Amino acid sequence: MAVTPEALRTHLDYTVWASRRLVNAASSLPAEELTRDFRSADHSILGTLVHVYAADRVWFGRIHGNPPARFIDPENDMRLEVLQNNWPALYKCWQEWASGLSEDSIGSKISYKDLKGNPYETPLWQIVLHVVNHGTHHRGQVSGFLRALGHTPPPVDLIAYYREISHATHK
Repeated sequence: MAVTPEALRTHLDYTVWASRRLVNAASSLPAEELTRDFRSADHSILGTLVHVYAADRVWFGRIHGNPPARFIDPENDMRLEVLQNNWPALYKCWQEWASGLSEDSIGSKISYKDLKGNPYETPLWQIVLHVVNHGTHHRGQVSGFLRALGHTPPPVDLIAYYREISHATHK
């Protein structure tokens, strides 16, 4: 499959845009809605967004050879402030790193272990697309949770992002 460094950067920018929109939406919720248990894997809006943040952090660590020791630190990660402050900082690191991607580097294989200790070797471009796709999956869940609570989620579709950046470049 042909993937370019620019396509990877664009899709990382999309995931930053979409995640920011949902964190902003979550920021306006009362605590009982933010933490309402929807009986899903990550339970709540907060839990699901923290799951995506934690996965983004783990994958960033893996590509740099220093993944965090734990996936989620319940004492520190399960707070809206982490999503508002630490996640944008992490995304900035992703974007700065992605600015240096080249045709050669995106094909390089990254060796890492999954959370169970199983070893893998994966091309860098596949990891980046996985990070974006994983976030998209869970942002869809959060959008559904918001609707179940009677709220209208912000548009987070990829096409909405393309339209917004296209509109911004044609002004």
